[in-house]
Amino acid sequence: MFLAAMEMTVVSTAMPTAVGDLGGIHLYAWVFAAYMLTATVTLPIYGKLADLYGRKPVMLAGIALFLGGSFLCGHAGSMYTLIVFRAIQGLGAGAIQPIAMTIVGDLFDVHQRARIQGILGAVWGLAGLIGPILGGAIVHWLSWRWVFYVNIPLGLGCAAALILAYHEKVERRDHRLDVAGAALLSITVVLALLAARSREEGLGFLPAAAVALALFLWAERRAEEPLFPLDLFSRRVMAVASATGALVGAAMISVVTFVPLYVQSVLAGSPTDAGTAIAPIAIGWPISSTLAGRLLPRTGYKALIRGGLALTFCAALGLSFLLRPGADLWSLRLAMFFYGLGLGFANTPLIIAVQSSVPWKQRGVATASTMFSRSIGGTLAVGVLGGVLAAALSAGGAPPGAVDKLLGPERSLLPAALVRSLSGALQGGMEGIFQAVAIIAFAGFAVSLLFPAIRIAPRGSSNTDEAPT
Repeated sequence: MFLAAMEMTVVSTAMPTAVGDLGGIHLYAWVFAAYMLTATVTLPIYGKLADLYGRKPVMLAGIALFLGGSFLCGHAGSMYTLIVFRAIQGLGAGAIQPIAMTIVGDLFDVHQRARIQGILGAVWGLAGLIGPILGGAIVHWLSWRWVFYVNIPLGLGCAAALILAYHEKVERRDHRLDVAGAALLSITVVLALLAARSREEGLGFLPAAAVALALFLWAERRAEEPLFPLDLFSRRVMAVASATGALVGAAMISVVTFVPLYVQSVLAGSPTDAGTAIAPIAIGWPISSTLAGRLLPRTGYKALIRGGLALTFCAALGLSFLLRPGADLWSLRLAMFFYGLGLGFANTPLIIAVQSSVPWKQRGVATASTMFSRSIGGTLAVGVLGGVLAAALSAGGAPPGAVDKLLGPERSLLPAALVRSLSGALQGGMEGIFQAVAIIAFAGFAVSLLFPAIRIAPRGSSNTDEAPT
């Protein structure tokens, strides 16, 4: 979990500097989208493999891919190669977080699980404190490339811990992996992202994505061991949690992606300023996650989920007003802290409810399905909002090469009038992005109102998992 959390905070801090070095701000969103795309597509695949063959080998394979992709990212010579290598990194990332959460679901009952989620939330808080500082220091003293290399010792340590300390017994039986379902799901997600990212060509990609989705659903109904057991989503808990998770993911990833860019380009902040602007999310999240774990047996799920998403919406609305030229960074950090608080209150009960609503043999795919929803929401949102930014820059007549210079040391050499013009074009695009984030956050709160009432069995009873009332 620490490996995954560090990846988010450190890379977000360093990416504006990488764009200034490699050029290509019009490809900025694709650096994140490529990573999330491959991680998203593989989430349910890894979840199914973990149910079939065990958690340990799947996690180790994911770590190996992630580290290989990290090494390649550090050697990228252009934005295009960086995007390709980030996609490889994402192939491994698709295993790390959901399988870690699945292992927690295996090891602990519902009451212990709530406490452990709080501990894991503290891991995110530690990464939130270390990541931006480390990312800014690496960029300043070494190079943005080293933000990828630091993953390697962390990943090797994770693999060693799994090999030595984690043991599981998996029932050996013949399996048939749903290859057709995996292929059709991959095609659907890629086409959906292209439809979201391309304004002109989107009308052509959208029908193709709809056809691929229909074929995927048809294949899943006939598969002997489907990648996505569709009967899972007939349960109200799964359906509402998945829809809410998609909107939560869209709101979260959009902020983590675009706030650092805003700080470093429009506000002329340093890489460390860009990182510390989003760090409070990873501080507020574990605080509320810990509180949610303690409050869950007494309050139930609905109050925490709805209250958390209401707080997230308020913070997102405040953010849309705060991000103006000359904005105070401390006000921005405070808004990000409350943003993280809201997400932590909502996310912990959502994950626990999903894990506790299914048996062991479906826990991996159920957890991965929830993570898939969150990831696909973030992937599509970053694609759409990246298109919004590119369109705003184009409409403002800002040459992409000139905008790139705002993010590098050449900024001080640009004429003041050109800096104002370029910053104005970026400001226009960013205003639309953060207004969209506020709308997404409100939609997440609205969907959460449909979450069912769920009873939590008392501690020590024979059935420690929940059942819908």
